[in-house]
Amino acid sequence: MANLTYEAYLDEVATLLTELYDLDDDSAIKLVVDAQDAEYFSPHDDHPEMRTLERAKSDAVALYTAKKNRTQTQQKQQQRVRGKRPS
Repeated sequence: MANLTYEAYLDEVATLLTELYDLDDDSAIKLVVDAQDAEYFSPHDDHPEMRTLERAKSDAVALYTAKKNRTQTQQKQQQRVRGKRPS
């Protein structure tokens, strides 16, 4: 299986996010950029063998799942805060 360039790999992950999860381009790109800022993709830059189409799909799923989990956690925290009554 051919390895993608680093930039092509990030593009592929963003494209997969739009295809798999019906995200708009801006949301998918933001998810990838945020992951890149958090150094999620640093190993991919150093190890070309990590930049495959199969790996891009698993990374897209992982990024989306993590985002979904963060959002659910934030919603639950907000509900708890709203549910508290002043003393």
